[in-house]
Amino acid sequence: MASGMDPGFLDVLEKHPENADRVKNILSILKRGPISPFISWHHGRLALISELLSFHTQEYVNELIEADRNGGKEICGGTFLNPGSWDATLLAAGTTLSAMQHIIDGHGKFAYALVRPPGHHAQPTQADGYCFLNNAGLAVQLALDSGCRKVAVLDIDVHYGNGTADGFYRSDKVLTISLHMNHGSWGPSHPQSGTIDELGEGVGFGYNLNIPLPNGTGDEGYGYAVQHLVVPAIEKFEPDMMVLVVGQDSSAFDPNGRQCLTMEGCRDIGRTIRGMADKYSNGRLLIVQEGGYHVTYAAYCLHATLEGVLNVSEPLLSDPIAYYPEDASFPIKVIEAIKKYQKETVPFLKDA
Repeated sequence: MASGMDPGFLDVLEKHPENADRVKNILSILKRGPISPFISWHHGRLALISELLSFHTQEYVNELIEADRNGGKEICGGTFLNPGSWDATLLAAGTTLSAMQHIIDGHGKFAYALVRPPGHHAQPTQADGYCFLNNAGLAVQLALDSGCRKVAVLDIDVHYGNGTADGFYRSDKVLTISLHMNHGSWGPSHPQSGTIDELGEGVGFGYNLNIPLPNGTGDEGYGYAVQHLVVPAIEKFEPDMMVLVVGQDSSAFDPNGRQCLTMEGCRDIGRTIRGMADKYSNGRLLIVQEGGYHVTYAAYCLHATLEGVLNVSEPLLSDPIAYYPEDASFPIKVIEAIKKYQKETVPFLKDA
């Protein structure tokens, strides 16, 4: 079960959703699927404890170190630091930092960090939602520390990227945009609601844009949100580095989400963000893996997202579900209402 608990009356239990099978399939589809000739592989590394302090507090990092030293524990609901988890967490953070450094050093225009555990719920002072260290947040701070003026982050995981948002909530140097299902807060570890009025504070007001989408939003609804909300915001912000935070739990059939993205929708998002990167950040784009818990379809959707980022002329891989019916009328009404609110409320978008 998702909680990691055995209720005692079921003979067959689900694995915890955040398990290695999902990334094994992503790894295999990238190595043996039709996208493989486009990919070069680089080894990851463990993050240094000192590197973690660019985003997380010393007290919180010490708490994780102590939990690991004592054999692990449940840090918050459903989020277990088990034996070996801390090394995996350091490897995920270090690999994401290495991927960003690869771009900063000019070795490539874009890179994809295939890592687990995920990170976008981890806040500077606490874990949340299977996340211990904020991989994307650490990479964004590295970009800023390396001379980037402004970084735009688009998070398409089905859950609100609350940790990344919290880390830059008072900054006008980072634009955080999150497309997520409208799930609200889920407890003390996730106090943020992901609603449209969580816009940032101080000089950061207006630089956190939440786009909570109705359950069942699919390719057309996501595409409409990207074109009418994401693209105008990035155009006004003019970042010189972009980060795409991908979680395939926004795809159809994911057990942890209620959205209906298919491969085509993922492909279109990847293509659009690649275009934004080409226009504003000299093509520089870091892609960071987050959730995605349908162990086969998540891999297909990641493949499609990267096809879009690579700007391949025709789909390389067909969709095993082929077609998924969608009524986009209600999501479009919601998106238009969000657009109206943002234009009236967010200073840098008022004339967008």
